[in-house]
Amino acid sequence: MTREELLYEVKEDILWDVIIIGGGATGLGAALEATTRGYKTLLLEQYDYTIGTSSRSTKLVHGGVRYLAQGDIALVLEALKERGLLLKNAPHLVSNKSFLIPSYTWWYKPFYTFGLTIYDLLSGKFRFGKSVPYSRKKTLEKIPTLKKEKLRGSIQYHDGQFDDSRLGINLVQTIIENGGTALNYMQVTNFTKENGKITGVLVQNQESKENYTLKAKIILNATGVFVDSMIKKDNPNARKYVKPSQGVHIMLDKKFLQSDYALMIPKTRDGRVLFAVPWHNKVIVGTTDVPKEDASIEPRATNNEVNFILETAGRYLEKKPTRADVKSVFAGLRPLAAPKKNANGKTKEISRKHKIIKSKSGLVSIFGGKWTTYREMGEDAINKVARLAKLPKKDSKSETFAIHGSKKVISHDNPLYFYGSDLALIENLIQKKPILGDWISEDLKINKAQVVWAVKYEYARKVEDFLSRRTRALLLDAKESIKMAPVVAQIMAEELGYNSDWEKEQIAAYTKLAKGYLLE
Repeated sequence: MTREELLYEVKEDILWDVIIIGGGATGLGAALEATTRGYKTLLLEQYDYTIGTSSRSTKLVHGGVRYLAQGDIALVLEALKERGLLLKNAPHLVSNKSFLIPSYTWWYKPFYTFGLTIYDLLSGKFRFGKSVPYSRKKTLEKIPTLKKEKLRGSIQYHDGQFDDSRLGINLVQTIIENGGTALNYMQVTNFTKENGKITGVLVQNQESKENYTLKAKIILNATGVFVDSMIKKDNPNARKYVKPSQGVHIMLDKKFLQSDYALMIPKTRDGRVLFAVPWHNKVIVGTTDVPKEDASIEPRATNNEVNFILETAGRYLEKKPTRADVKSVFAGLRPLAAPKKNANGKTKEISRKHKIIKSKSGLVSIFGGKWTTYREMGEDAINKVARLAKLPKKDSKSETFAIHGSKKVISHDNPLYFYGSDLALIENLIQKKPILGDWISEDLKINKAQVVWAVKYEYARKVEDFLSRRTRALLLDAKESIKMAPVVAQIMAEELGYNSDWEKEQIAAYTKLAKGYLLE
């Protein structure tokens, strides 16, 4: 359905079973759950889908080796199961990735081999592969760019890799195809109430500025790091429930790893782990874990965070990366469930388990968690809202529900493999109009047909939507993405019916945004 058709569905006389606020991983998981159970579902996103935290992950679908070390077995079990389900339900986006933990001291290999064997056992039938120790020689065959001095060998283990924003847009498509309604650029400005109980939401279309008053049996607040601001619209005196934690990543050229294997550094100065992972022909390196007081839609990496990543990676790689080597730097804010008492203030020690609360007025809010467990979070949330709103009892279907684009046989040699079953339809566009096959960026392997597809079928409304989330140009190479903006703006303007003034505004806005992803 087009955006216009979806807007036509949003009428003021409709009583929705559930309205979900927030188009990130949590909101999309809940909307998929509600829709596939047959509940009349509306999802509203103020900006674009996955614009915040949900597009800025390390691109891993994982059980969490670090959580195992912290003794959070329940979270690891939950995440390992969900990792397996994601591989099954979205094989075009999720893949099995081999990781190496390098060993520079005698005890590393036996210690981590034992720990990762436990990790494998906890995976059960969802296991991705067996963890094994490697010799020094075999380790350097796998990742030749590892620092050789004092290297004793490594331990190999398996986890999942994915494209977070691509999964997000495929979830939107799945929701809509199964009878749900989802709209981006729709801001919930307030709640409507009767006798102190929430009955609906006030919404403004951010494009047309049209206002709506929408009714629902129950509202789910799934706005990530902005959960507290939505709770305060309901109750200005409410306490804070979310403690934002900033995670920063940098993107490097593939020459720094020269491998299909990913690198996991198990102990950094701040007690976290650091990953260097091949992704879309580049290497993503991160992350940090720094407490933040306030939430922002466009958080910025600090020099200290960037220098920390570069310095840590440089201790394990033969060629030390410098600031000049960074193609892009991006930051995301984790919506961690704030503990009532957190004396040391270390966000890395706060559990990644999600929490669900209900206010006196009936607003249900969900926060915490991570991309890997998005489906289970959605199931838990809809179990809660269905019970509170007395919706008809229906079983969950999401464990075995194939996500839009799902295709079992994927050729990763094709740079557009992540479109899955949609790839054939994009190729049809090119056959009908061969000029659409022209590269906008040959280095990033992005063509004109992808822009047309993103506007027509993936609800892209701005140049940023396409370059940051429908493709990952902004994260992969910010400078290259700025060069692409004029062509993208021209194609989008033609598809959306906008004039040259819109093109100029979009190019200027995108250029300003993308410069924030470059190091000075």
